[in-house]
Amino acid sequence: MMWEGAFDWITTFRSASIKQYGICKLVVRRHHGRTLTCYDGHQIRSGDWVGELHLDNRKVMELTREYGADLAGLSIARAFRAAIKQIRLELNDNPEMGQIQAFMGITLLHRGIAHGIGFENHPIKVKWQRLWYGCYLRLLLRVMHPEGKRRIRQNREQLSPVLMMISTPALKARGRLSR
Repeated sequence: MMWEGAFDWITTFRSASIKQYGICKLVVRRHHGRTLTCYDGHQIRSGDWVGELHLDNRKVMELTREYGADLAGLSIARAFRAAIKQIRLELNDNPEMGQIQAFMGITLLHRGIAHGIGFENHPIKVKWQRLWYGCYLRLLLRVMHPEGKRRIRQNREQLSPVLMMISTPALKARGRLSR
């Protein structure tokens, strides 16, 4: 997947660090744009550090090939939960992680992948961003899912990109609750 290499290369210029946690890549960077308010009242302002979560598409494709489309979805959700648990554990130990105000990602899979983890779903309000992310993510789904083209046609309305977000205090609190 050539675009993965290009994405990784470009990301090094716009981030302070990139770390791998299982199926997730965590890109630590400054937030640019409007102020975002989490459900717990925590605000993310322009210039604040955020952890941008990206699914590792190579690993997603491996799971899809290994388990098939239906079981891969469950495996991806489990792997995502495990990655979030690793991130939550490192929050207390790594000083760089302490500066992160929130964790966020843009996805079409918001209904299944983050269920029960505490992520909030926020609409993408800027129209050109919503269109860009939607096209890009639907292209990924089409390429990576064995029935991608058919699923996109059948579920176009449901496949709208969403900003998933959780504040660092809320993520830490969820860790205390799950023990």
